[in-house]
Amino acid sequence: MIKEIKAKSILRKHKKIDSWFLSSYSINLYRGCFHNCIYCDGRDDKYRVEGDFGRDITIKENALELLEKELNPARKRRPFANGFMTICGGVSDAYQPLEKKYRFTQRILELLYKYEHPVHILTKSSLVEKDIELLRKINNRKKAVVSFSFSTVDDKLGKLLEPGASLPSKRLEAIKKIKESGIVTGMYLMPVVPYITDSYEQLENSVVKATDAGVDFIVFGGMTLKEGKQEDYFLKFLQNNFPEILPKYQYIYSNNNQWGSPDKQYLEKTSKLFCEIADKYKIPKMMPAKMYQQLVNKTELVSLILEQLDYLAKLKGKNTPYGYAAYQILKLEKPVEEYEYKDLILINGIGTVTAGIILEIIKTGKSGFYEKLL
Repeated sequence: MIKEIKAKSILRKHKKIDSWFLSSYSINLYRGCFHNCIYCDGRDDKYRVEGDFGRDITIKENALELLEKELNPARKRRPFANGFMTICGGVSDAYQPLEKKYRFTQRILELLYKYEHPVHILTKSSLVEKDIELLRKINNRKKAVVSFSFSTVDDKLGKLLEPGASLPSKRLEAIKKIKESGIVTGMYLMPVVPYITDSYEQLENSVVKATDAGVDFIVFGGMTLKEGKQEDYFLKFLQNNFPEILPKYQYIYSNNNQWGSPDKQYLEKTSKLFCEIADKYKIPKMMPAKMYQQLVNKTELVSLILEQLDYLAKLKGKNTPYGYAAYQILKLEKPVEEYEYKDLILINGIGTVTAGIILEIIKTGKSGFYEKLL
C-alpha cells in the first residue's frame, strides 16, 4: 500500500559531519522500503514505521517543494554546513522500485546540482544507473560519491536476504558503469550476517568482486538485532531457512543492548577477518580523506581523520584515544591551525602522539599513520 503525506521538513541536519558518510545533511524521501531486506533495522519499534515495513510505504509528496525552499540560499540565515548531502535513509532506499514512477530522487539531484551541493548516495539498487549523467554533472561542479550496500555478493543469498533489492551482481555492474564515468564509488559491506555471510570465503569474495568492479573503498559493519519487531522478524526467517544456526544467535545476541550489537568477541573476530582481507587486497577501509578534504575546513578534517583512526584501530580490536580527541577538537574556540604543539598537549584527551598527528594533518592534509591503517 502506498500512502502519501505532507512532510514538515526534508533536509535533516546532523550535529556534526558524519565520519562514515562524510555528510552534514541527509535526505529521506520515504518511510518503509520495498527492498524488504530480512535484517533491516528499519523494522525497529523506535522508527514507528506504520503498517508492514516491506509492503506499506509512506511517500513525502511535498518533498521537492520543501527541499527547494530549504536549499534556497536567499531563505537561509546561516551558510550550509560543510560535507556531503547524503541521499539515503535508515528506513528506506531512495532508489527503491517506487523511484521508477515518482522520480523523486532524480529531481532532488537536479535541485542539488542547481544549488551546487556535493552528494553522497547509498543504495542497494542498480536503478541509480539512470542518473549517471546527472551525477557526473554534480561531480564536475562539486563532488559526487555513489556507494552501494551489500550483505553478500552471492546472488542466491542476496535474493534470499534482500528479496526486493537489485541482485548483488547487478549492483557490481552498476559500480563499474559509475566508476567509468569518473565518479568515486564505495561498498558498505554491512551488515555482514552472522554465520550466513561472514565466513572468510564470503568476505574475501565480496572484497575481490568489489575491487574488480572498481570500488575506491569498502566500509565494514556487523548486524544489529534489536529487541522487538526487528528481532522477531529476523528470527522467524532463521527458523524457516537456517534453523541450525538459531542457537548461535541466541548466544551472540544474548546480552542485547539498546543498539542490538552482537557479542564483542564475535564482532572483533569478524572485524579482524575483514581487515586481514582488505589489507591483502590493499583496499581502503573508509572513504579516504583525499576524497572529501576539499569539502571541509582544517578543524573538521582533523576531527574526521581522528574519528576514522579510532574506527580503523577498533576494527583490529584496539582501543584508542582518537575518538575522544576528535570530539575535543570540535569544541575548540579557535580553528585548529591556530594552535601550536604546546597548546594541543594541554587539551584534555590529546597527548603527545595525538598532537603530533594533528600537526601533521594541519601541515600536509594527511597523516602517515592514518594512511597506514587505512
